[in-house]
Amino acid sequence: MFAIEIENLTQDYPVGFWRKRAVRALDGLSLQVARGEVFGFLGPNGAGKTTAFKVLMRLLYPTAGTARILGCKLDNLAMRARIGYLPEQPYFYDYLTAREFLNYCGRLFDLSPTVTKERTTKLLQQVGLAEAADKHLRKFSKGMLQRLGLAQAVINDPEVLFLDEPMSGLDPLGRRAVRELIEGARAQGKAVFFSTHILSDAETLCDRVAILKSGRLLEAGSLAEVLHRRSRTFEIVVRDVNETGLAALQKVAAEFKQTSAGACLQVANEAEVEQVCALLRQQGGELVSVNPVRASLEDLFVREVGQVSEARL
Repeated sequence: MFAIEIENLTQDYPVGFWRKRAVRALDGLSLQVARGEVFGFLGPNGAGKTTAFKVLMRLLYPTAGTARILGCKLDNLAMRARIGYLPEQPYFYDYLTAREFLNYCGRLFDLSPTVTKERTTKLLQQVGLAEAADKHLRKFSKGMLQRLGLAQAVINDPEVLFLDEPMSGLDPLGRRAVRELIEGARAQGKAVFFSTHILSDAETLCDRVAILKSGRLLEAGSLAEVLHRRSRTFEIVVRDVNETGLAALQKVAAEFKQTSAGACLQVANEAEVEQVCALLRQQGGELVSVNPVRASLEDLFVREVGQVSEARL
């Protein structure tokens, strides 16, 4: 059984005043997340990531499609006690302290006072808020509130963890604490489903990723699979090619750079490598090397999505 199953999930928003029209934020999204897996949900602003989280958290009702968490329908209350959620922009009551807030969250999950107290103390230490445990939340910075939001998301020891932009507003120490928590959850066999703009964190943490663009699933799979399918390019170095041959090679290449001895070019696939070799046989010249080029996730993201958005690498 998968921890999360999403099938053809679609969400339309009505916009306009007099004559309303539907804008599609999610368009037939389908994916699955296994237990013990860290799954990265990637995409630019407005791609539909937060909408997907809100549907899964039952904050929105989908226009079409279905989803299940831990094998249960989204309206199953018993299932809700087995998951944790950190929204993109958490807001907490200003006049509670961090300790009081986590105690309150523990009681919402019907944890005993003893267990709640133990987990609160441990989590405050884990997210680096032990010294601020008795400070009112109105005095917390954005990063401190983000750390507290992460602690509340795991106070009930969830089986599935939903994190919407968990690294937002965090300094390097905060990001490290989040990474350690995510890695610890995976080691315990929990599923972690998180969205991020920080592509380096996705490369470091994720077993699989999905790339969303304009509400549609662009690609999904392990990073190695995605990069292989989408980014299989080759760098070719040639020399002693005449002017006619260089002009012909330039038409084939996605990137072309002439050197003192010949040229260095990039082509998109193996068929184009063969085409370059055929041109060399026809026009003369020497093939020096052919090397596969592994694009980074940033390269793929920029090319496929069309913008870097707020990706910080």
